[in-house]
Amino acid sequence: MELRTLRYFLAAAREENITKAAEMLHVTQPTLSRQIMDLERELGVTLMQRGKNGLKLTDDGIFFRQRAEEIVELADRLEKNFDGRHNDICGMVVIGASEVGGSQTLAKLIKKFSEKYLSVQFTLYNETVDNIKDRLDKGLVDIGLLLEPIDVTKYDYVKLSQQDTWGLLLRDDHPLAEKKSLTAEDVVACPLLLPLRENMRMEILHWLGRDEKELRMPLFYTLLSNAALMVAEGLGCAFCMDGALAIRSDPRLRFIPLEPRRMTHSVLVWKKNNLFSPAASLFIQEINMLRAKIE
Repeated sequence: MELRTLRYFLAAAREENITKAAEMLHVTQPTLSRQIMDLERELGVTLMQRGKNGLKLTDDGIFFRQRAEEIVELADRLEKNFDGRHNDICGMVVIGASEVGGSQTLAKLIKKFSEKYLSVQFTLYNETVDNIKDRLDKGLVDIGLLLEPIDVTKYDYVKLSQQDTWGLLLRDDHPLAEKKSLTAEDVVACPLLLPLRENMRMEILHWLGRDEKELRMPLFYTLLSNAALMVAEGLGCAFCMDGALAIRSDPRLRFIPLEPRRMTHSVLVWKKNNLFSPAASLFIQEINMLRAKIE
């Protein structure tokens, strides 16, 4: 199986049309069709259903597309990193970042590094903590900006000095909007939007002192940017942190901290004993210099 074949398959999957994909790839339609059929024969599965309305991926095709995208992405990164081995430091540093207050520190680090190494580029994924960890483990991300609690057994890390404060995001016309802080008794009767991440959800339920069946929870969310829209529409109140809210604010919404206060650190992590590109290695050195300042 060649990398070129994977690129052909991804183009066809993206365009959902053999003719359009062939034009984009600058190959003939029969050539592209034959490449995909040879791929299916090699794998022993049907990847695409052909019909009058174009191409539709099968379940095997959807799975294969995910894996093919990861392989092509790794290959592209490898090519970029080797392009710069005989020149000044260049290449790509890939970072996965969740919505946390530590994003401000990360932004300052990237700016400082970019001014020093003009040929280095960054790719920034805004993802959930679990998705970032998955990308770290597969080698698709060099560095992750995560939120405690996390298992750092597999990672080297720097715990940032900033702390995020847990609170409730609600509309400015909500009956609780004028309070300075909120107790569990204040909020248990409200429709609540909770993070989907299990360990965070369990911490919230522990703070509330309630089982899930005792609460009205119309929505679980991954990124606050989506949940904030639901709060603005009046679906309910969202548990979140002020660091995430600082990234996406809305004048119609109020953030009120929980009582007693609950604080959480942001953490920059990368895989232990991993072979990084020169650019990523240098950026990790900058992070370690930050560790020395914090400690």
